[in-house]
Amino acid sequence: MRLPRGALLAVVATLMAVAPLRAQDAPLIVRGLRFKGNHALDATQLSTAIATTNSSWFARAGMVRWMGLGEKRPFDQVEFERDVLRVTLLYKKSGYMSVVVDTLVKRTPKDISITFLITEGLPVRLDSLTILGLDSVAKPGAVTQDLPLRPGDPFNRILLDATSDTLVRRLRDRGYPDAIAFQSFERDKSELAASAAIELQTGPLSGVSGIGISGTKRISPDVVRSLLATRPGQQFSQEELYRSQRNLYRSELFSFAAVSIDSAAYDPASDSVPLTVRVTESKPRRARGSVGYATEDCLRLGAGVTFRDFAGHGQILDVSGRLSKIGVGSPTDWGMEQGFLCSQLEPDTLGSSEVNYRLAVSLRRPAFLSPHNTLSTTVFADRRSDYLVYLRQEIGAGLSLNRETRRQARLALNYSYTYGSTQASPASFCVSLDVCSAEDIARASADQGLGALGASASFPKVNNPLDPTRGERTTVQALVSAEILGSSETQQFIQLVADRAWYRTLSRQTVLSFRLRAGAMWAPLTTFSDESQPTNYIPPANRFYAGGPNDVRGYQLNGLGPINYLIDNDSVPVDTTDLLGTPIPPGEVRYSPIGGNLLGVGNVEIRLPSPVWGRFLRWVAFVDAGVLWDRYENTPEIRVTPGMGLRLVTPLGPVRLDVGYNGYSRQPGALYLSQNDAVYKIRDTYTPSGTPDRFVFHFAVGQPF
Repeated sequence: MRLPRGALLAVVATLMAVAPLRAQDAPLIVRGLRFKGNHALDATQLSTAIATTNSSWFARAGMVRWMGLGEKRPFDQVEFERDVLRVTLLYKKSGYMSVVVDTLVKRTPKDISITFLITEGLPVRLDSLTILGLDSVAKPGAVTQDLPLRPGDPFNRILLDATSDTLVRRLRDRGYPDAIAFQSFERDKSELAASAAIELQTGPLSGVSGIGISGTKRISPDVVRSLLATRPGQQFSQEELYRSQRNLYRSELFSFAAVSIDSAAYDPASDSVPLTVRVTESKPRRARGSVGYATEDCLRLGAGVTFRDFAGHGQILDVSGRLSKIGVGSPTDWGMEQGFLCSQLEPDTLGSSEVNYRLAVSLRRPAFLSPHNTLSTTVFADRRSDYLVYLRQEIGAGLSLNRETRRQARLALNYSYTYGSTQASPASFCVSLDVCSAEDIARASADQGLGALGASASFPKVNNPLDPTRGERTTVQALVSAEILGSSETQQFIQLVADRAWYRTLSRQTVLSFRLRAGAMWAPLTTFSDESQPTNYIPPANRFYAGGPNDVRGYQLNGLGPINYLIDNDSVPVDTTDLLGTPIPPGEVRYSPIGGNLLGVGNVEIRLPSPVWGRFLRWVAFVDAGVLWDRYENTPEIRVTPGMGLRLVTPLGPVRLDVGYNGYSRQPGALYLSQNDAVYKIRDTYTPSGTPDRFVFHFAVGQPF
């Protein structure tokens, strides 16, 4: 059948009309989003205020666009027009009333690139801020100090709201539960000036009249009361309600806790406030298990069980066990040090000779003498090793008192006593001596007691404890081991450590982080068999070590810092001669990190979202610097190593793979000979031949700092 000419033309015209329509229906992909001319507000603030978002780099790359990788962001004309208003409104709320927002748009058949052109103009500044209604408040200056908005600042409506909220919060923390604020302002655009006033209505100064508790079954209501930061008869404080709620959660006795004003019984006209506490008890028992892997100790297994409200009074009994170096140490020596997973532990003749373990039983008592204190008692048996350094076996017990302050700082005071022995390279025991006798080595490695008193303070001000992106964190620790505390003569020292980290968000998922760590140790003079050579001896298990996945990643674990070399049968052949002239037969030499008493570590790291799976995968670039030395033996030498890594985001924290680059030559150290159960220093400086590994790989869970 032949179609008429007119019908054929109609079909062709229809097809030609449909094709452009389909092209128009295909959304344009945003492949560029920029801001120009913005100074008062950065790109992060502006990009979070608008609906239009940029596609990921991978989605914008022409070479891989066909693969469909990355996140493609379609363009919405309506939202784009609203975005201009959103940016304008944000600037005006920030005090820039004469702002002009224009746009530059570049289109292709498939893509669109957008640039916001911003002319900020001069800001309207706040000339005066009047606060009324504080006549009846004691110490009004404490209420009005350090407000978000102050005279002389650009008049920011957002900061004015924050100022009102700050004043109300401070009043409620000082006993005024019904405090409210009213604000007003005037602007003179011609003079670029503004004035604002905040009128406060405090309501009556109130105290806590009573506390009702609901939701308890097994746990006594008295336990709940002991955890509360506020008591009947005390002045009302909103902050104390929040602290009470944190104490209830921190006790681990409750899966839900809420502390609030009892609105049904509260009379705003009165000067008393009834409170209500609603809780849901946690399960009485919780079993847990874990499986892990890390380059420093290969495979790990852990298990434990927790008994809540054990024997009443809100006590918590915890029984736990942990195994590590599975597959490389006896009795689970499966030869895995010969494979890929655990090959880095092959030269470790000390720690990898046996599996590490820890068995512990602890009893915790929340609200000990104060709602903010927790008393813990622990007994344990432990076998632990540090790579190429020592193997420590001990039993012990400890007592710890922990406190959380009003500003969420965590303070701890603890005492522990352990009894055990330390195996180490003979050269590690003799780090400060030219000659060590068999008697000296036996004395240093024998079973000994170590009694230590420690104190620590932690100030975590971060938005996420597992993967922080904003804030800062500071930790200070002190440890004293002395004979008066139960320590043996060779186990005495003082140790101080300070650690501080900063985290700054540069964009939505880009984080810049810094860290500084420093430590120092002191030890009294100890005399061994050679009474003419007293030494400031610190046990190998208590010295500082550096290098590895959590500090200087261009080095293997414990590879940074002073090193001794010992002739035995572990490593490379060497011919040498005693310093006194006595011939020494050829032997083999291996290195042994000996640690130090002064430590300094610095880290800079930038964390970037991956172009692919950016929500779950991040790229990292870092530069680590560290120095470790013995003030009595050697001089410091700072080592700097750059590197890159990957982070896989998980609920337990990031799983990370880091690669550090080490451009340094092999480190020299003293050379010792072990002969007839004694150790002799035969060379002050020895440098092994060969080229060290330039790239060092680390695999671990959790951020390095």
